[in-house]
Amino acid sequence: LTGDTGMFVESGAIRFVSRDDDVITSAGYRIGPGEIENCLLGHPAVAICAVVGKPDPLRTEIVKAFVRLNDGYDESEPLVRELKEWVRTRLSAHEYPREIAFIEEFPLTTTGKIIRRKLREIA
Repeated sequence: LTGDTGMFVESGAIRFVSRDDDVITSAGYRIGPGEIENCLLGHPAVAICAVVGKPDPLRTEIVKAFVRLNDGYDESEPLVRELKEWVRTRLSAHEYPREIAFIEEFPLTTTGKIIRRKLREIA
């Protein structure tokens, strides 16, 4: 009804996962971006991130992450590989971002929420 997706945690509480319209369908899997974003935020290089689905002829969509780096980190191909591996070793194999783009500014609403639609447009 609300368009929100949640899950029960061990304590019995409900944890918000994502909006249904943010769900990524990749190779038959339904992937919520929130878990991937939380994982990426655990890496010391990542200041802010957002994950969206990018159209793909083979998988329907692929996971693409947009990342703003913390001070002291530079964009590089080795860092892209490190971030992919960071997610791959912590989440399911189908959830890691197949593409990572570094950006300085995220499109935001007036309340400070990331506008994923705009990120999907540039994915």
